[in-house]
Amino acid sequence: MATTEQAMSTRPESGRRPLHLTPGRACSLLALALVVLGSLALNREGLNLMQGLTALWASPDFSDASSLGQADSALLSAQLVAHVSWWPRLVCALLAGGALGMAGVLMQQVLRNPLAAPTTLGVASGASLAMMLATLFAPALMAGTGLGGDGFQLGREWVALAGGLAAMGLVFALAWARGMSPTVVVLAGLVVNLYIGALGMVLLLFNQEALHGTLVWGAGSLAQNSWDGVIMLLTRLLPGMLLALVLMRPLAVLDLDEANARSLGVSLRKLRLMSLGLAVFLSACVVSVLGIIGFIGLAAPACVRLMGARRLGQRLLWAPLFGALLLAVTDQVVASLDGLLPNLIPTGAMTAALGAPLLLWLIPRLKMAQGTGPASHHGMSLTHRHPRPDRLLGWLLAGVCVALMLALLVGNGADGWTLGSDMLQQLMAGQTSVLDFRLPRVLAAAGAGVLLALAGTLLQRLTSNPMASPEILGISGGTAIALMLTLLLVPSPGQLTLLGAGICGALACLALLVVLNHRSGFIPERVLLCGVAITALYDAVRGIILADGDPRGQQILAWLSGSTYYVGLSAAVGVLALAVIAVLLVRPLARWLDILPLGMASASALGIGVTRARLVLLGAVAVLTALATLIVGPLSFVGLLAPHLARLLGLSRAREHMLGAVLCGALLMVLADWLGRQLLSPYEIPAGLMASLIGGSYFLWSLRKS
Repeated sequence: MATTEQAMSTRPESGRRPLHLTPGRACSLLALALVVLGSLALNREGLNLMQGLTALWASPDFSDASSLGQADSALLSAQLVAHVSWWPRLVCALLAGGALGMAGVLMQQVLRNPLAAPTTLGVASGASLAMMLATLFAPALMAGTGLGGDGFQLGREWVALAGGLAAMGLVFALAWARGMSPTVVVLAGLVVNLYIGALGMVLLLFNQEALHGTLVWGAGSLAQNSWDGVIMLLTRLLPGMLLALVLMRPLAVLDLDEANARSLGVSLRKLRLMSLGLAVFLSACVVSVLGIIGFIGLAAPACVRLMGARRLGQRLLWAPLFGALLLAVTDQVVASLDGLLPNLIPTGAMTAALGAPLLLWLIPRLKMAQGTGPASHHGMSLTHRHPRPDRLLGWLLAGVCVALMLALLVGNGADGWTLGSDMLQQLMAGQTSVLDFRLPRVLAAAGAGVLLALAGTLLQRLTSNPMASPEILGISGGTAIALMLTLLLVPSPGQLTLLGAGICGALACLALLVVLNHRSGFIPERVLLCGVAITALYDAVRGIILADGDPRGQQILAWLSGSTYYVGLSAAVGVLALAVIAVLLVRPLARWLDILPLGMASASALGIGVTRARLVLLGAVAVLTALATLIVGPLSFVGLLAPHLARLLGLSRAREHMLGAVLCGALLMVLADWLGRQLLSPYEIPAGLMASLIGGSYFLWSLRKS
């Protein structure tokens, strides 16, 4: 993928009105909105603007409260609420939004990827897992250590901070041997993020009630009852943000290639380590105090860049300011809804819900480069080509067959372990065999693995981006949103109802992608940014639903985890048949996938209609992802991991890469479904989570060895 500076410009597309919104004007509009919303909020508390400002500087004096009238007592009470709750909440929002915006700029500059965000390196997942483990197994850690303030809050903050920094340490340890290469850092961060997230989801499945408070925290809440959170954020974020400004000149060197940067005497490894460490530290501080605030770290740098802030210095100035105001305005909107809606709406989730449409509105209005040169192939050549790819594919196919037999014939049930001979005896005696229960799940797992692996391969080769996965395109997110809303709004929906809802959600997202990108010729960078916005909207809906505590959330959680429990035999056979047909239909597109990464000019010279090819490939990815999501939920890890596994095995050409990824995806999902049924029998770990744990472990080992 071309770098962000090369991929975006401020020239409007033909046929659209030019966008005259500069970063300064956007921040001015947000500041005006914040003043209006803040004044209305103070007015609801019974204070005018001057009385509210007075409450900022000093706490009301209640020493003579007994001699005051009712009106004066009410005024003092309102000022007290403003002093200890409203103002700390606003200041926390400004500090957190600014820090996340700056962290996003640092991440995108160092990793040279417009999809990089503060959560890329697993900070949020690490903090969340640490909170869950402490809540379940060491609650004393959450009670604080007597250092002052609210003991629980102090303990919670340090536990979350330790978890986030531990995740960062794991990513850096994996990438250190490769000189902190952006590609390796991105891959390690993705795997650590998803792996830790899978561990947390396993804990959540078996302890949903005990971890409900962690879900609320994880959705991001800015509610405050003192200035302690502000002090903790201010003392950590202010020095960090000042250090980021000091690093501005060295960071500008990263716009050059590595050879030129080294010729200037710059140690790229140390510069990347320091910059990424600073970005992670800023993010970890915010997460530890306020929970997971999504989307700001991605949206703020992307929006100011789209509005004309192309140089690093401009982005370091405007992205923190834009992020601070965006988060503060969003939080004021959330606070104004308090009491009007029956359910809790976390600010972190609401930020993504409001920020995603903003990003979708901005993207089509500015021109992005057509990618006439060769793609940069992030991670596309981490390994050499296998000398005998056909033989390797044969071994992979044999491995899939062995895994299928193992999953069907071997298992741990109520009567202990059963083998194939036991099933033959049951069939000969006319008894119902456990094969009737295993077969649908195994077939569904294999079919879903094929579909997701194929979708991931198409998307990664089309965009030359190792962070590209079916989830990032937004199709699985749109399908999941439709299904979750159907489960919540429709009483006892049937399979056909859910199928129709899922297809409608997928088609709606595909239509949105087409509408937003057809004028630009479906530039991969723009398509991915649109997909990220849709995915952020899905994350927001999921966070709101799970934090609400609705009893139906358990069923939604099981589906989101990738469980094959609810799949019937007819659906399983159908998805496997569709998977085989999809492989046969997509195989002729291998030539496109070999040529498109060479760039638009080269592809056109070789007779390929680039716009048509991109549209066909994106449509194929959308259909494949929607089918798999309907069966086993949004299993993004398989679509991300299977293409990488095939490439690590040396399958680099498009045809062999697709076939290898398909076999890896099927093998991974079948083994995951079987192990998930055996490890905690009679309890089960959903296939999606198990696939994340298996594949993530292998991927971490591979990165470490390479």
